Amino acid sequence: MKKVALVTLSVAVLSISCKDATKKKSEDTTTETAEPVQTETVAETAREITVTMDPKSESTAKGTVVFSEENGTVTMTANFEGLEPGIHAIHLHEKADCSSPDGTSTGGHWNPTFEQHGKWGDEAGYHKGDIGNFEADKNGNGSITFSTDEWCIDCDDDTKNIIGKGVIVHAAPDDFVSQPTGNAGGRVSCGGIIQ
Repeated sequence: MKKVALVTLSVAVLSISCKDATKKKSEDTTTETAEPVQTETVAETAREITVTMDPKSESTAKGTVVFSEENGTVTMTANFEGLEPGIHAIHLHEKADCSSPDGTSTGGHWNPTFEQHGKWGDEAGYHKGDIGNFEADKNGNGSITFSTDEWCIDCDDDTKNIIGKGVIVHAAPDDFVSQPTGNAGGRVSCGGIIQ
């Protein structure tokens, strides 16, 4: 009889303990209030670099080129004066070094993907520096605006990063065919894209 009473008492204690534990767990989950999760929207900060263009090859061509990046697109806005009237090519070159009198210290066209020279967007290929042509009016003033998501300002992608490259305006138009330069003639204005 003592054994039966002891077993009954043990079962009763265990049953009460389990109920208390369940009640405690229930209270814990209902009394806790979750803190609201705060999320912060971070807008990409626009980046901008202004490049001063200096005359080369005994020309008087000068100006400014502004590169701005917003939402993954870089826009180049260039304004020039002192050019010979007519069509001129503009390209990005390998280096931001404008130290030579003829601008050749910038190297060749910027071509990090090793494509042939061509018109921007051509399926047959084009350099990342093959911007195109613009016209200078009878007073020697000209401008061009160009936008692309194939460039970036100071990113980690060497095939897109324009920092350290040179901007060159040529004496003649780019024919988009001649390799590797488009037969655009001498370099009449130069500026380095540096921070």
